[in-house]
Amino acid sequence: MTTQGPDWRLAIDIGGTFTDIVLLDAAQGVVKVEKTLTTPSNPLEGVRIGVRQLLAKTGVHPSDITAPIVHATTLITNALIEGKIGKAGIVTTSGFGDTLLIRDEHRYDMYDLQIEFPAPPVPRERIFEITERTTPAGIVRAEPQLIDLVAIANELRKQNVDAVGVCLINSYSNPANERAVGDYLRKELGVPVCISAEISPQLREYPRMITTACNAATMPIIGPYLDELQKWLAAEGFGGLVLMMLSNGGVVSADDAALAPIRLVESGPAAGALAGSWFARRLNESRLLCFDMGGTTAKSCLITDFEPKLTNSFEVARMYRFKKGSGFPVSVPSIDLVEIGAGGGSLARVDELGLLKVGPESAGADPGPACYGRGGQDPAVTDVDLALGLLNAEYFLGGEMELDLAANTQALAKIASKLGLPADETAAGIYELVNQNMAAASRMHAVEMGEDLRGVTMLAFGGAGPIHACGVAELLESPRIVFPVNASVLSAFGTLVTPVRIDLARSMVRPLSQIIDSERESLLNELREEGRRVLTAAGVPHGHIKFRYGIDARYIGQGNEITIWVGEGDSWPTTPSEIVSKFEESYIKIYGLIIPDVEVELVTWRLSAFADADQIEPEAIVRGGEGMPVQTRKVRFSRAGIAVDTPIYRRSDLGIGQKINGPLIVEERETTTVIRPAWKIEVASDGSLIAERKTS
Repeated sequence: MTTQGPDWRLAIDIGGTFTDIVLLDAAQGVVKVEKTLTTPSNPLEGVRIGVRQLLAKTGVHPSDITAPIVHATTLITNALIEGKIGKAGIVTTSGFGDTLLIRDEHRYDMYDLQIEFPAPPVPRERIFEITERTTPAGIVRAEPQLIDLVAIANELRKQNVDAVGVCLINSYSNPANERAVGDYLRKELGVPVCISAEISPQLREYPRMITTACNAATMPIIGPYLDELQKWLAAEGFGGLVLMMLSNGGVVSADDAALAPIRLVESGPAAGALAGSWFARRLNESRLLCFDMGGTTAKSCLITDFEPKLTNSFEVARMYRFKKGSGFPVSVPSIDLVEIGAGGGSLARVDELGLLKVGPESAGADPGPACYGRGGQDPAVTDVDLALGLLNAEYFLGGEMELDLAANTQALAKIASKLGLPADETAAGIYELVNQNMAAASRMHAVEMGEDLRGVTMLAFGGAGPIHACGVAELLESPRIVFPVNASVLSAFGTLVTPVRIDLARSMVRPLSQIIDSERESLLNELREEGRRVLTAAGVPHGHIKFRYGIDARYIGQGNEITIWVGEGDSWPTTPSEIVSKFEESYIKIYGLIIPDVEVELVTWRLSAFADADQIEPEAIVRGGEGMPVQTRKVRFSRAGIAVDTPIYRRSDLGIGQKINGPLIVEERETTTVIRPAWKIEVASDGSLIAERKTS
């Protein structure tokens, strides 16, 4: 009898505060993890430190890892939010140079006379117009002329741009002119060039142009990083490809990701949602609320029918976190989730009206919360958790990272003095406020989707998620929480259980009765070929590639569409009557009615190319016995309560089936699980802690 050798897989997730590394033996289910501070000025340095530390601890050599290395990151999101982007230029059709400034003419606050929008990623002086024209039907009326291309290339060269985006009117219907301009500039300038027909070939000029502009502005950020990463991995002796996590929950090759970095905008949060979907199946919970709280942000995603919902657009870099329309509406498929500036590094402050506020400003990894002792002066949520006794200063990162109690006390005193309250009262108020913010954002997002979160089981993960989960669950009326093994790095783990996938779309506006089969098949064949190319580049065998089809449809005369998915297969899987039936079924769910005697119009055609993910089963936990507390300490759980003696457990000591009534705290190297007085826990067979509200 032969024993199967190890099959090591490596995952990397760069967050705003911490970089998480997961090493998995897919053959035996062994999981090893590492967590290290992110290095914002040079993200690769944090990756190097984390990977080397984890390999040293486990005795695994880089050459032992031949499977693809999967990578999630917040680099693109943070670059757009902070404005730390490349110097990009845009080329557009004559007369459309002000599109990024005009936006869509929507005011997200009708009564604010001082309304603000984020500055476009490409300023007006780097937007150049060229004479050309393609009609909405795809007929080229005027081709770009060489004399104009030469002039624009010279202007872009004078501006010393790092990248160029090309977005011409109606190019979604015929990309010929756009490709001609892009090919010329790519050859003449020697910088990355992207065209809207490849990034977002969909109608509506502003979403298409802002998506192209954001993509061009971030190409100089992600390209050099991925190039340097792959060179380092090769030099170290790693044998696997690099696959990048996309916002839609799929992964593609690093080379494809470098061409379309805007598809990475929700890379890290999407990985967490995919891990939630994986757990939903294991727990047989068709509805599961993923609560992911890290060092910089908190994310909430509702799993329904064991899958996260997808949206076809995502708004990034909002001026105001709760005001839709105050950011960049990029047209990329994304996991439908809400993200809020409420992480462990989110800073507390007193505003001009004397009101206590938390976030969205974050201390990040540098300098980090005051208690990190790296120069932070203002109190962050982590400082509050430490002051309340929820965290152990002597066991942060398993005791490897020493916390500065004096800096922690001093930072909290600044806020307390402004409020005229004791420091412990202030800390408890900040703790409750951040929980309220996260619960409110989760509830509002669910309402927008037509969902009710009451009674839904929560999956809590991220470095700070298990600390705050019980408080948030009480506000959401969630009766049950699952704290999985390795909760702190679950997003990185999620990249290892996700399929290789790319979502593609192209607009072709036609009434349903006027769809010509040959025209439809020509469009879908192009999408299928692009899907095959991307998946093959990611290492998927040709015969393993599958296709799923969708349509954005509306009634003729309407201005907005709804997306319906119509089936899978190598060919178009449905009929006009089935399309109408599915459209009406979805329409009535959203609007409560259908419109008789009005024809359905198809606007955008969607194709998802994917391959099934490998089946991975983590090693079984066989630990028995009854773990005992290692100490007790005073912990304050609410502003209205007093600090109470609370037993502290090590997670590695807890036995399968062990039951403990709250309050209690469970510590492990990468995170801390806080069980409030109204809760009790049981250790599940896979090592997860299952918390439930006490009934009496």
